Amino acid sequence: MNRRQQVKQSRRWVIKIGSALLTDDGRGLDKEAIATWVQQVAGLKKRGYEIVIVSSGAVAAGMTRLGWKERPKNIHEQQAAAAVGQTSLVQAYEQEFNKYSIKTAQILLDHDDLTNRQRYLNARSTLRTLNKLGVIPIVNENDTVVTEEIRFGDNDTLGALVTNLIEADTLCILTDQKGMYESDPRQNALAQIIFERPASDESLDAMASGGGSLGRGGMISKVKAARIAARSGGNTIIVGGRIYDVINRVAAGELLGTLLYAGQQPIAARKRWLAGHLQSRGVLVIDDGAVKVLREEGKSLLPVGVKGVLGHFSRGDMVVCRDQKGNEIARGLVNYNSDDSRRIVGQPSTKITALIGYKDYDELIHRDNLVLS
Repeated sequence: MNRRQQVKQSRRWVIKIGSALLTDDGRGLDKEAIATWVQQVAGLKKRGYEIVIVSSGAVAAGMTRLGWKERPKNIHEQQAAAAVGQTSLVQAYEQEFNKYSIKTAQILLDHDDLTNRQRYLNARSTLRTLNKLGVIPIVNENDTVVTEEIRFGDNDTLGALVTNLIEADTLCILTDQKGMYESDPRQNALAQIIFERPASDESLDAMASGGGSLGRGGMISKVKAARIAARSGGNTIIVGGRIYDVINRVAAGELLGTLLYAGQQPIAARKRWLAGHLQSRGVLVIDDGAVKVLREEGKSLLPVGVKGVLGHFSRGDMVVCRDQKGNEIARGLVNYNSDDSRRIVGQPSTKITALIGYKDYDELIHRDNLVLS
């Protein structure tokens, strides 16, 4: 089966729509375009698809209503614009989906919602329940209250994390370009579109360009999003949102846009969460023997294989495992806090009790709570 056929057979989708598309390049909400996308989504839903829409546009729509020509740099002004624009955005979707007797739900997320295990599970349960009830969730970053420290960075990343969250097969990113090109088509009229590449292909980074004035992303953010989605086995399609009947045609397996494919099978739900868990609380520096054990044997990380501890973290926090050259090897949930970890590193597990006065686990990170990078 070719990879476009895999997309054709997938039935759980996340569709991300960018700011430039939704606001007609800053002229205000493009309600005609929204109507065409909603019509296509309604058709897919009728055929049994489960769909979550990740929608940008709140800040851009608010800018238009406030008469601002450029995206403000002050975060409080961005939040004000988001508050003004979010109501218009959700109302536009609600009105169009009502034509097909489909209910919508607004879901606003921040980074903490997807990095806290309990809130992650709650968010996943809510989205799955909404899909079972026949409701289309409209997801956006909670721009009105989010702080820089917990910002996703762009809605491409949010779309990828939602793909991980609901275990979606396909992330479809609708953009103002027909797909990803080998060079910037706005500067090179002869630029060739990339139809298919593995998401892990490092040469994609050099081909990607920066973001525009309305959004925070750009093609490089879409490549990074594809890699996040790929960690849970999701394929990513980057395609022009203004192409006629684009969602239906992609769903039919047509050769449109750029497919950045995962190249691996979905991993367990707990490890999927870890793979998308972007905020680490510390670092464990591990020796070459531990690197080999983790990569080749799939075993747990024991204190004896750790050379050093960086940062301050609590038991159960996510930490990154790096080799002695600084390369990320894995990430996982740690069984001991940073102070206790420092006391037991480099020691056999039999000495843990003597060193810190108790022993809950032999491992610093159990293999069930660890995912390779």
